[in-house]
Amino acid sequence: MKDIVKPIAVLAGICLVVTALLAYINMVTSPIITKAEEEAAAKARAEVLTEADDFEKLDAKLPEGVTEAYKAKNGAGYVFMLSTKGYGGEIKLICGIKADGTIEQTKTLSHSETSGIGSKVVDNESPYRSQYEGKTADKLDGVDAVTGATISSKAYKKAITAAFEAYNSVKEAK
Repeated sequence: MKDIVKPIAVLAGICLVVTALLAYINMVTSPIITKAEEEAAAKARAEVLTEADDFEKLDAKLPEGVTEAYKAKNGAGYVFMLSTKGYGGEIKLICGIKADGTIEQTKTLSHSETSGIGSKVVDNESPYRSQYEGKTADKLDGVDAVTGATISSKAYKKAITAAFEAYNSVKEAK
């Protein structure tokens, strides 16, 4: 009986100690990670809407695919945090729309698209992404999909369309 109980007790003790250490490390690092994520999001907002001085988070009913909306305090426009499903999984991006309804810039925050194919759509240096700059909601048909990455292209375009829906919604709610 001792041969069975002693190893079980030792393993249970090790598990308890490891669990306590992981909980402590999580408690210590969680605020640091949250602060870093907030700083990265603030930086991304400033990059996609350069004329904005500061942002105010909006509490509005947003269309599917729009996770957060921000209004520039100086009236320069709006920034939308977007999420869509591409070929390889979730794509998170951010879109800055000026007060006149044109896109200033879009930027991919994270993705799991296939390297070399779908990544041609979501790469922040890609010609595909830059096609959206200066576009209005009625000019999105002029955006050409990336050959071989039509699912990723359609997903990106769907997210931008959702940003325009949110733009129209929050603009009217003034």
